[in-house]
Amino acid sequence: MTTLLNVAAIGKAFGGNRVLESVSFSLQQGEILGLLGPNGSGKSTLLNTISGFTAIDSGTITMGEQRIDNLPTHRIIEAGIARTFQLPMMPEKMTVLEVIMAAGTRHHGLWNGLLSLSSGRRAEQEDRARAQQLLETLLLTRVKDLPAAALSGGQKKLLGIACAMMGNPSILMLDEPMAGVHPQLRQELVETLVSLSQQGISLLVIEHDMHFINTLCQRCIVLDRGKIVASCRPDELAENQQVLEAYLGQGTHRLREAV
Repeated sequence: MTTLLNVAAIGKAFGGNRVLESVSFSLQQGEILGLLGPNGSGKSTLLNTISGFTAIDSGTITMGEQRIDNLPTHRIIEAGIARTFQLPMMPEKMTVLEVIMAAGTRHHGLWNGLLSLSSGRRAEQEDRARAQQLLETLLLTRVKDLPAAALSGGQKKLLGIACAMMGNPSILMLDEPMAGVHPQLRQELVETLVSLSQQGISLLVIEHDMHFINTLCQRCIVLDRGKIVASCRPDELAENQQVLEAYLGQGTHRLREAV
C-alpha cells in the first residue's frame, strides 16, 4: 500500500502543558483510520497540527515526499489535505449551495475568473456540477437554498464534509462527524465515507461513537494524555489494557459494551 501521510515523533506544548508527545503514525491510501481517546487526550490538536492550524514544536509531518509541517494552511490544503471541525460555523447570509460553491473558488474559480472570463465561467460550471453532486450524496439537496446558518447541527456537519470535498482531497480528516447527525442519516454517511475510501481517498476520523468506528474503520489509534497507547483493529480495543486504563472513569464499561 502507498503511504500518503507520515507523522513522525511530533510534539506540542502550550506553556507547561504537553498536549502531544512523540506521536508517530502513518496513513495509507484508501485507509480509514479512527482516532480515539478520552476528552483532552490531544485528538483535535493532532488534527490542527496536520492541517497547519497549530505549529508543532518537534518532529515532522510529510505527505508523500513533501514535508508539510512548515507550510501555511492554504498550502497544505493545496497539497490535498482537507478537514472538518467539531463545531462548524456557517455564514448567516449565504445559502447552503453558495457555501459549497465558495469552497470551490479556493482552487480555481476566482483565480481563473481573473485571468480569463471564459475559463472562469467554465470553472464555475464545474464547481456547480460538483456541488450538486455533493448535495445529493450528502442528502442536502432539499435544503440547498436555505441559509447555511439555519441548518441543524448534523446538517452543518454534512455541509462541512461537502465543502471539504469540493477540492477533491486525497486525505480527509473528520472531527466527530457523527455528533448531532440524525440516526436515519448515519448509515448513509457511513456508505458515503466507505465509497470515498474505495476511490482512494484516505480518512482520519475522530469519533466517540464506537458503533460508527466498528462499522467504518479498518484500524484505530488511541491517544491518552498526548501519547499513542494503542494501534489496532477496532475489534481489539475492548481487550487492550492500555485502552481500558485510558478510559477508566470515562466510559470503560461503555467501551467494553460497544466493542
